[in-house]
Amino acid sequence: MGRPSNSEERRQQIVAGLLRIMAERGYERASVAEIARAAGLSPGLVHYHFKDKQEILLTLVEQLSARVRERVAARLARVKAEDARARVDAFLEAFLATGADADPAAVASWVTISAEAIQQPEVRAIYEKVVREDLEHLEELVGAVTGKRRARTVAAGLFAAIQGYFVLAASVPGLVPPGSAVGTVKRMAAGLLDAAQPPEEA
Repeated sequence: MGRPSNSEERRQQIVAGLLRIMAERGYERASVAEIARAAGLSPGLVHYHFKDKQEILLTLVEQLSARVRERVAARLARVKAEDARARVDAFLEAFLATGADADPAAVASWVTISAEAIQQPEVRAIYEKVVREDLEHLEELVGAVTGKRRARTVAAGLFAAIQGYFVLAASVPGLVPPGSAVGTVKRMAAGLLDAAQPPEEA
């Protein structure tokens, strides 16, 4: 695989700059000048690579989604395909577990993005697309345990819990005991999966 082009490197720097500013101060206060400063570039270079701030934001949504999907894939790769419950847990761990690949700035930015999705139709469109795809993946994993009939309800409840933890972690740091989110949601999952599992046939 070849080295990324200078242009692509600059784009990555700019997106990373927006991520840093958003994690600290939100989207509204992320001016192009602030993004440029965080990226170590001039405002002119930011304008050269992106037509406006929203285009940077849309690129960031795609990149954050790709990152978490890489975490999901890595954790699923460690679990046997036939261990359906462990695969649900692996998905939850990818979203909520702390560790070397955890990214609190990305979580804070994701919460900001969800708020922007309410206000900006273009952000809502891409946000809805990636959230639906992630929910559908979780639904598929849950369905392997429960059967299809209850899978959407259970998956939606677990996914809402994930998003709720994101909001609390970003908006009220220290409120949730460190490292407790994944264990709590996995226990929720166990209860929901037990309750939704189809009865064994005689």
